[in-house]
Amino acid sequence: MTQKNHVTVVVITHNRCEELRRTLHHMTTLPDAAPIILADNGSEDGTAEMVRSTFPSVRLLAFEDNLGATGRNRAVDLVDTEFVAFCDDDTRWQPGSLTVGADILSRHPSLGSVTGKCLVAPSLVEDPITPEFRESPIPGPDWLPGPAVLGVMAGLSMFRVQAFRDVGGFCEKMWLGGEEELLALDLAAAGWWMVWEESMVIHHEPSVSRQRVRRRQLGIRNTLWTLWLRRPVRSALRRSHVVLRSAPKDLKTVAAVLEAFASAPWVLRNRRVVPNEVEAGLVLLEQPQANSVGRRYVD
Repeated sequence: MTQKNHVTVVVITHNRCEELRRTLHHMTTLPDAAPIILADNGSEDGTAEMVRSTFPSVRLLAFEDNLGATGRNRAVDLVDTEFVAFCDDDTRWQPGSLTVGADILSRHPSLGSVTGKCLVAPSLVEDPITPEFRESPIPGPDWLPGPAVLGVMAGLSMFRVQAFRDVGGFCEKMWLGGEEELLALDLAAAGWWMVWEESMVIHHEPSVSRQRVRRRQLGIRNTLWTLWLRRPVRSALRRSHVVLRSAPKDLKTVAAVLEAFASAPWVLRNRRVVPNEVEAGLVLLEQPQANSVGRRYVD
């Protein structure tokens, strides 16, 4: 049984041709390389042409518009393997890590996802959010192969395709920025377990080409949406206060709040509070998340 028979890698990109070139070169030359589907979110910098000429084995989905995280959903629609590993244009799975993820998911059919350890280039220090996963207080069954978690990082995670499809993938309205939180809660509510795995390593070389202020706005907006879509009212109020207290006091934060508030009818129509056992786990995470430098809303 080889990992190649079970995993497809899905990459999303937007106007990062040279960074993507380096990532695809890395991912296609891994000893455990897997088929790749690239979701090009409306790039205008020659990305599609570069992929067609340099990486003919990569299946290219060239969208006219920037679909954000929804581009991943479109790619997963085409996946015919049991598992899918998500990879951004600035993240690179390290040798053997795709095999590690596939082996873990193969051995544990109740697992919906496994998230790996992120090392940030060039110094390869651990991503600040790593302790939150490694030291997760979420209780789980004895068979779990690692710490139980109630969150995922898309570019660092492998999913069981059935689980991903069962919950509808990433929320299209959220577009991009913290979209993983809602997906993770829906996986947990559907009965899927998620774990973190130390030996599944992904390097992240943060792109210099990103709209940091807008990403911060989207992160705040989407976090508020997730709270009110899935948490009980008391918890949503408490956590909203924490989020806004930690956010910069500027017009961009105000804009994010106004965006979130403007979609209140949509939130109410789609509100489904998580089961009590999932909410209990989220409460356990509140203090670690409050102390995490990886949860700061900064540009």
